[in-house]
Amino acid sequence: MTDIVKHECGIAVIRLLKPLEYYYNKYGTWQYGLDKLYLLMEKQHNRGQEGAGLGAVKLEASPGNEFIFRERAMGSGAIPEIFTKVHSSFSEFKPEQLKDVDFVKKSVPYAAELFIGHLRYSTTGKSGLTYVHPLLRRNNWASRSLALAGNFNMTNVDEMFVQLLTEGQHPRDYADTFVMLESIGHYLDREVQYQYDNIDKVNLNGQQVSHIIEEKLDIPFLLNRASKNWDGGYALCGLVGCGDAFAFRDPWGIRTAFYYHDDEVAVVASERPVIQTAFNLKKDDVNELQPGEAIVIKRNGNISLNKVLEKKEKITPCSFERIYFSRGSDYDIYRERKKLGELLVPHIIEAIDDDFDNTVFSFIPNTAEVAYYGMQQGLEDHFNQKKAQTILEKGSSLSKEEIDTILSKRVRSEKVAIKDIKLRTFIAQGVSRDDLAAHVYDVTYGSLRRGVDNLVIIDDSIVRGTTLKQSIIKILDRLEPKKIIIVSSSPQIRYPDCYGIDMSRMSEFIAFKATIELLKERGMQNVIDEVYEKSVAQKNKKKEDIVNYVKEIYAPFKEEEISAKIAQMLTSKDIKANVEIVFQTIEDLHKACPDHKGDWYFSGNYPTPGGNRLVNNAFINFIEGQEHRPHQFKLNFTNSSQ
Repeated sequence: MTDIVKHECGIAVIRLLKPLEYYYNKYGTWQYGLDKLYLLMEKQHNRGQEGAGLGAVKLEASPGNEFIFRERAMGSGAIPEIFTKVHSSFSEFKPEQLKDVDFVKKSVPYAAELFIGHLRYSTTGKSGLTYVHPLLRRNNWASRSLALAGNFNMTNVDEMFVQLLTEGQHPRDYADTFVMLESIGHYLDREVQYQYDNIDKVNLNGQQVSHIIEEKLDIPFLLNRASKNWDGGYALCGLVGCGDAFAFRDPWGIRTAFYYHDDEVAVVASERPVIQTAFNLKKDDVNELQPGEAIVIKRNGNISLNKVLEKKEKITPCSFERIYFSRGSDYDIYRERKKLGELLVPHIIEAIDDDFDNTVFSFIPNTAEVAYYGMQQGLEDHFNQKKAQTILEKGSSLSKEEIDTILSKRVRSEKVAIKDIKLRTFIAQGVSRDDLAAHVYDVTYGSLRRGVDNLVIIDDSIVRGTTLKQSIIKILDRLEPKKIIIVSSSPQIRYPDCYGIDMSRMSEFIAFKATIELLKERGMQNVIDEVYEKSVAQKNKKKEDIVNYVKEIYAPFKEEEISAKIAQMLTSKDIKANVEIVFQTIEDLHKACPDHKGDWYFSGNYPTPGGNRLVNNAFINFIEGQEHRPHQFKLNFTNSSQ
C-alpha cells in the first residue's frame, strides 16, 4: 500500500498451564511466558506502531504484594521499551533471590502465569498513553480486577455510553476503549456479586469465600450480558485478577483471532503465523476463533470454547486482512495474494495490448510483492500458451533457430522502484516538501528502454493516491516509459470503514473524488444533491433503518470510467507517459479470498447496521465540509429523560 493507512491493532495472550518451576527446569528460565509474549508482539509489529502495552497476573502473589501488573509506552520503539522496563524491575532483587522460583512467583513483578500484550494503531483520532492497551480496572478483590486489550472499533459508542449512564455509572471517557472496559467491568462486578449472594457462607472466612467466587465466575455469561448490544468488529481479550483469561470474537467475524493450547501453554494472537513461529507449530495446530465464540482459560487451567453470541447468518471477515494488513507469511494468505495478482492478468494483457516484447513488469511497495509473484505466474502461463500456439501453427516450417528464438522469450521482470527508507520529509514545508516527497522512491536506471517500453507496476491497494501522484508516477516517468500502468490487487476503495481501519472520511478516497468530478463534469449535480437530501432525511433514524444511499453516487458509471478519471487526477501536467490504472474486480477478490467476503470498503455492503449510519454521516459531513471522525457521535444531555 503506497498510501499509509493506520489499521487494526494486534493482541496476544499467554497462559502458562504449569507451575513456574516447570519452565525453569525445562527451559532454564522462569521468564518463559514473558519471552514468548515478546516474540508474539514483535512478530505482530506490523499491526501497531504507535504504542504497545503488556499486562500480567500472578497466581501466587503474597498478600501485601501486587498481583496484577501493566507497562505501556508510546512510539515505534514501544515494544523494547516496555520489556526493558519489566526486566529492569528484576534488578531490585539479589541474584540468589531470582534463582529461587518459590520466592520469585510470590514476590517478583511480572513473574506471572498470565500475560496479555497489545500493539496499537489509533483509528478514531484518540491518541496518547491513556489509550494504549491493556486498560486496567484495579480492585483489592482479585475477581473484580480486569486487564483488557482488543482489536476493535464500535459503531454505536453513543448507545453503549447511554447504557452505562442508565446503569448508574459515571464514565470518565467517551472513547470506545473505555466504554468497553466499563461495560465488561460492570458485568464482572455483577457476576461477582451474584456469586457472593448465592454462596452459603456459614463457617467460611473471607478468603475461602473469595476462592469459591473465583471458581464459579461465569465468564461466557458476563461477556454475553455485556455484548448483547455491541455493533462493530472486535477481537477482545482480557485477564481477570483471580487468574481467568479469555478472548472473544465478534459474531460477524469481522476481526480475527487464533489460538493454540497444549499441556504447557494456551495462547491467543491476531494472526496464525505468529503463533506458529513463536511455538514452532504447523498450520493445522493453530485454530481460528469462530464468530461469536470465546475461549476461556480458568484459574485451574481448564480450557473451554463457548458460544457467547449466535454467529450472524452472513459472516463477513475483513478482506483487507487478506489483501494487506496481515503478515504474508500465513499459508492461506500467501496463496490468496498470489491469486489476486494472477486474476489481474486478463486486464493487464488488455492494457498492454498483448505486447510482451515491449513491456516491463515490477511492483511497488514491498507489500505488493506476493501479488506480483502471482501476476508473474499468470503472465508466464499466458505467454507460454502463446509460444506453444505459434509453434503449433507454423509447425515444420520453423527452423531450429526460430524455435529457439520463440522459446527464449520471457516476461520481462525488473526491480524498477526502490523505497528509500532513510529519506524523511517531515521538516520541509509546502512546495519543498512535495519535491522531497517525490524522492521517497528511487528508480533503477536502465531497467527499461526509453520511449519504447510500457511499464506495469502492481500495488496492493490505492486509497488516496497521494503517494502515487506526488512520488511514484513522477519518479517512474523519469525512465521515460511509453505508458505507465498502475495495477491494484484490490478493488476501488469507495466507502469508509468503521471496524478498525483509519479510513473514515469520504474525501480520503480517490475513487469517491473521481466519481464526484465525473458527476459535475457531466451535469449530474442533481445526483449529489438527491443523495445528500436522502441522507439528511434519515440522519436521526435508528441505525437499523438507515440505508446506504451513497451507492447511488457510483451507480451512473462503469468501473472503467471511474478508473480512467482516477488516472487523470493522479497524473500531473508534467508527466510525459500515458498513465492508466487497473483495479481488481470485487468478483475476482471473492474468487481469491472465498472465505473472507467482508468487502464493505469496495461494495458499501456493511455487515452491521452501524456501518450504514457511518457512511450516511460521512457523506453528510463531506457535503457540509465538516469531516470530523463520523463514527464518533456527540450526545445531547439537555433532555433529562436521556
